[in-house]
Amino acid sequence: MFRARKITVGPLLALLAALSAAPVWAASPFTASDVFQLSYASSPVLDSKGKQVLYLRHTMDIMRDQPRSNLWRVNTDGSDHRPVTTGPGNVSSPALAPDGNRVAYVRRDDTGPQLFVSWLDSGQVAQLTRLAEAPANLVWSPDGRSVAFRMLVPEPAPTMGELPDKPADAEWAEPPVVVERTVYRSDGSGIKPHGYQHVFVIPAAGGSPRQVTTGDYNHSGSIGWAADSKVLFVSANRNPDWQQDTKNTDLYRVVLATGDIEALTDRKGPDGQVAVAPDGRSLAYVGWDDRGLGYHRNRLYIMAADGSDRKELLADLDRNIQSPRWSSDGQRLFFHYDDRGDTVLASTDLSGRMQVLARGLGGKQLGRPYAGADIAVGGAGSFAYTAGNAGTPADIVFGRLGSDQRQQLTHLNANFLDYRDLGEISELAVTSSFDDRDIQAWVVTPPDFDPARQYPMILEIHGGPFANYGPRFAAELQLFAAAGYVVLYVNPRGSTSYGEEFANLIHHNYPGEDYDDLMSAVDALLADGYVNPEQLFVTGGSGGGTLTAWIIGKTDRFRAAVVAKPVINWASFVLTADNSPYFARYWFGEMPWENPEAYWERSPLSLVGNVTTPTLLLTGENDLRTPMAETEQYYQALKLRGIDSAMVRMPGAGHLIARRPSQLAGKVAAILGWFERYR
Repeated sequence: MFRARKITVGPLLALLAALSAAPVWAASPFTASDVFQLSYASSPVLDSKGKQVLYLRHTMDIMRDQPRSNLWRVNTDGSDHRPVTTGPGNVSSPALAPDGNRVAYVRRDDTGPQLFVSWLDSGQVAQLTRLAEAPANLVWSPDGRSVAFRMLVPEPAPTMGELPDKPADAEWAEPPVVVERTVYRSDGSGIKPHGYQHVFVIPAAGGSPRQVTTGDYNHSGSIGWAADSKVLFVSANRNPDWQQDTKNTDLYRVVLATGDIEALTDRKGPDGQVAVAPDGRSLAYVGWDDRGLGYHRNRLYIMAADGSDRKELLADLDRNIQSPRWSSDGQRLFFHYDDRGDTVLASTDLSGRMQVLARGLGGKQLGRPYAGADIAVGGAGSFAYTAGNAGTPADIVFGRLGSDQRQQLTHLNANFLDYRDLGEISELAVTSSFDDRDIQAWVVTPPDFDPARQYPMILEIHGGPFANYGPRFAAELQLFAAAGYVVLYVNPRGSTSYGEEFANLIHHNYPGEDYDDLMSAVDALLADGYVNPEQLFVTGGSGGGTLTAWIIGKTDRFRAAVVAKPVINWASFVLTADNSPYFARYWFGEMPWENPEAYWERSPLSLVGNVTTPTLLLTGENDLRTPMAETEQYYQALKLRGIDSAMVRMPGAGHLIARRPSQLAGKVAAILGWFERYR
């Protein structure tokens, strides 16, 4: 006979519960190969009933080393999440028809980018164009019968003299290229094609596109339709000196039947991002009065559709307003702005009473924690936006006016990043040693962080310089943390999201006291005790590369530095970068030959005689924003001085080195490899 035994089940059940709750797989570190697994959402579009969102889903193609994008749809209750397009191509410029059933977008065929329309109820697809040039910025007419877009209208390239006739089948060199334009190159695309961007309309049922703007001007800005579908509103720079004064855009009214163009604004400064009220009577737009400053904030305006009754809304909001959108009833405007390293969605009535609707917008920049967000407005007070956080790139979030509930509709990286052990981000309070200003900074700690230990530190500096970092997902910083570094990043003076005065502290003074802000942040972090003061490293890209070179000319506290895509000599930069008129006008106010001392005293090359820090230079070979010659100057200067230095040239890369996933990984590998030499 078996004797029953009393068993205490409490501890056993607790153990079983703990085991069942434990993950089957322990979280693994974030690695460079994980970059190819990242996804993010952008470009949300809402229907007129507030029932459905379309958006672009971006992924990485590991076999072609390229980002890819397809169009997806999801109901605003989170159901019926499925693709509209699939495959290895790229979709851009999605635009939903007023009937909510047709969506237009740009996608490549065998000849190049073309305009397509998909029917959401049936899945049928129609290719509307077979164009020689790429259409962009698609906008449906309110009656649903037409789509407006912009496209290059080519012009013959200039020639100089006459060449002899080429014999049949002869293999000659390419003919000489004649350059007469002030701005003739663009980073990321190279030599600009000859011609002008114009606005076209095409029947939504197919047919020939018709050009509706004329003249030797680029109509590259926003497009809006009048309520009667007979008039377009466009933003363009049609001023006589548009090649020199590149920012001076205005709003124009274009009558489709006649092609008549009427200017609605005429101030000195840009006007753009036009949005037409649902009843067609009013326009909203953003712009600023040009005061020749390095930074101007966008201001929000409304006016009648004939250009009368202009009025600024929210004049006291000292932030850069972006992407105005009308509510479906025409009573409110939605927009977003950056605020202290965060991005905010807000709305205002037409009297200027503002309501904050959401924070944490962004997540579209995978490499470094820059701002960048998209918003959409639909019917019944609905809105959608891209939002991310320190642990994940952008997803789509939905909400309605009058409700505090926000529903995240996508979780694009949950099956991946939820199983990665990421570095944690915390904010660091900093007081500048220069003038006691509050400076915002953040710290990323390694996944296995122990505050009782001491870690090497990387100071990573943002570019711009008029830009901002925040507590956002950043693959590069996570890879630094996974390698065992504490990462410090800062919004020094000159950063955006703190108002015009703070940004313009570096007006004609960059680099300057932003150096003190950065060093104060390093000192504040060292005071916490978990960073080894003998293991400090510094890097940054673009403006951050410029500041890195400036820093090592001012101090030897860093064991090694990586100067990425920098400006080293302001005179050579202004005369070789892809937008010389802008940089000369706003960043200096004088030409290099008019005040060479001002250019030289702000150039990191002027301090190269002080440098003792081992320095790696890293730049894309096709960079036209901060051209390779800037990097080469500094590299040669360091070598001539006998400083331990090296140069990494990224083949085929422009200023955005991390556009291709493998080059993001290659950039991080080079930075970590250089720093490891000196640990």
